[in-house]
Parts: sequence; C-alpha cells; structure tokens
Amino acid sequence: MTVSRETAMTAEDFSAAMSVSRETLERLQAYAELLVKWQAKINLVGPATIPDLWRRHLLDSAQMAAHLPEGPVLDLGSGAGFPGLVLAIMTGQPVHMVESDARKCAFLREAARVTGAANATIHNKRIEAVAPFPVAAVTARALASLAQLLDWAAPFLQQRTQCLFLKGAKVDEELTQAGEHWKMSSRRVASLSDPSGLILILSEVHRGRDER
Repeated sequence: MTVSRETAMTAEDFSAAMSVSRETLERLQAYAELLVKWQAKINLVGPATIPDLWRRHLLDSAQMAAHLPEGPVLDLGSGAGFPGLVLAIMTGQPVHMVESDARKCAFLREAARVTGAANATIHNKRIEAVAPFPVAAVTARALASLAQLLDWAAPFLQQRTQCLFLKGAKVDEELTQAGEHWKMSSRRVASLSDPSGLILILSEVHRGRDER
C-alpha cells in the first residue's frame, strides 16, 4: 500500500501498509501513546517528527521485521526503542536493546511492560561494555557511520550473523569507507517510509585480512 507523504500516517494507514494483526496494532498504539506522554518530560525523538510518528518512527522500524533472520537480535543505541522495541513487538523474537541513557532505559522498560514485550531485554550500558553473546542479527537506526557500527558489532558477529542498518543518501560513501577494513556481502531494500532511505543488509561480515 502506498500512503501519501503529504499527510501524516495514521495507525490505520500503518496497519494496512504492514498487514499487522489487531493485537499487534493495539500494542504499537499503546507504545506510541506512551512515547508522546513521556516526550513531554524527556526528549525521546525529534519534536518535529511527533505529528508523523507512525511513518517516521514506527513504519521506519517495522519494515525491518520482514528481513530479520530467526534468532536473537542485538539493537545498538536503541534510544526510544527504534527499531528494537518495534521489532520485539512485531516478531516475538528475543531483542536485546543497548542504550547508555538511563532516562531512555526507564522509558524502554515501561514501554516493554505496557506492550507486553517480555522478549525485550534492556541493557543500560555503553555498547562497548556489553559482554558478547550469540546473535542472529545486529540492528541500528540513525546511530553512527557504517564503519563505526561494524566496530561496535564486531564482538557479536558470527559466521551467520546479519547486520541490518537503516541508512540514507550517504550509503555508498559509508560502504566505501567501511570497505577499507571490512569484507561483507551487501544488499539494499528500498525504504517504505523515506524515499531517500534504505535498509542495508550485510552478511558474511568479517574484518579484512590486514586487520589484527
């Protein structure tokens, strides 16, 4: 379904675009309502994005669900839960969200409780401080350059681990930069929420032979 970008996306528009169940939509609605409530106290997302919350944040995150491999997910720099908590709600897979800001972690815990996302685990730590564990996928959104994301993800990467990163117009530049130290297979999926965005999906990720 194509929704006009001239008007804000509604929960009903989102449901039609993503074909989610009534239960999933209700959980996402509870999440959205809680975010708007907390936004008045702490800055969870850019204030200008709130009027189009369903497109800018929920759809932007939810579109990744169809491309996730089965298994635990590590979401780097989760912030207000995008994409991590949305993916936990959408897929039911274990999702580990790493966020260093204690106030945002308080929001994430409350959002996970309100939405019944028992499969979501919040790590109130810097990414570098999280002890490595096996994951099927690493995700991130609007966090850092590709090279930096791969450096952070490195301790968690196994042979079959995939990386799914939401990227924008500078993706070619970032791939070139990361390619100086990393080898990987990549494919791109056009974004449903942003005509200039995409989901960058990486597999067989490993450091180049010259790396120690």
